[in-house]
Amino acid sequence: MSIALVRSSVILAVAALSLSAHGQAASTSSGQAYPTKPVRVVVAFAVGGFADGVARLVGLKLSERLGQPVVVDNRGGAGGNIATRIVAAAPSDGYTLLVNTAAISINASLYKNPGFDISRDFVPVALTGSTPGLFAVHASNPAGSLQDLIRMAKGKGLNYATAGVGSSSHLAGDYLFRSLAGLNATHVPFQGGGPAVAAALAQQVEVLSLSMPPVVPHIKSGRLKGLAISSLSRVAALPEVPTVTEAGFPGFEERSWVGYFAPAKTPAAIVKKLNGEINQILGLAEIRQRLDALGLEPQPGTPGEFSAYVRAEVAKWEKMVKAAGVTAD
Repeated sequence: MSIALVRSSVILAVAALSLSAHGQAASTSSGQAYPTKPVRVVVAFAVGGFADGVARLVGLKLSERLGQPVVVDNRGGAGGNIATRIVAAAPSDGYTLLVNTAAISINASLYKNPGFDISRDFVPVALTGSTPGLFAVHASNPAGSLQDLIRMAKGKGLNYATAGVGSSSHLAGDYLFRSLAGLNATHVPFQGGGPAVAAALAQQVEVLSLSMPPVVPHIKSGRLKGLAISSLSRVAALPEVPTVTEAGFPGFEERSWVGYFAPAKTPAAIVKKLNGEINQILGLAEIRQRLDALGLEPQPGTPGEFSAYVRAEVAKWEKMVKAAGVTAD
């Protein structure tokens, strides 16, 4: 074979490999490789909460894997709707993502006009994991159990703090304290789990009804006291805390979750790439250990599986919102 023919064959082989690699790479609508600039992750709740903690933990590794900065932007307020509206209006290019909790599926029926349509305005990217709720009080509170707390509140009432109106912890607290225990319970909403925990530590509220992650460190340090967990069995992160079922309310269960969303019409290749990277991160031993310690169960999966999960969540919470008679403007 002549040198010219060999050179020609090499050129064709390199070109073929280049085309193959390009076909596997995620790209924007303009055909550029993704990402070529920082990615903004808008978190629907304040710093220090469940969603924020996951976004920052995953974001550090995601930045390394994408080769671009991942900037966390907390936009708490309106039960998560402020951040959700921001991302719904953002370009569909993969550079603005939303991190939200079960609140996004609750708000679809809780608010008459939430300012977005979850099925029309978003494409689910990745579910990171889920966690049960937790009822906790300040360490100085004389109640040693959920039964004690309820007995002490009879005839006097109590107030409970949550991550916001319409959050799963709000509905769980309302159902437990008002419907099941028959208490005069006042809901005190905050713009995320972080501010709610701060209020409990300062003894500005009596009870916390929150997802586990932002509360666990303070229970382990002794500053807060866990009274009951809203799962059907005890969890490894807090094995000493009994379930709500053990406290006399059989079958009581409430879980929240954290997931990534992108604006509708984001290229499928970008969604697939982000999903794959986040799943890889969730599989890292160091990440799993940190999430397990906080009571978060990693749940990697495909965008299609997350989409089906979100649809089921919207239907489930719609029934619960109607049953509770809770509404928000």
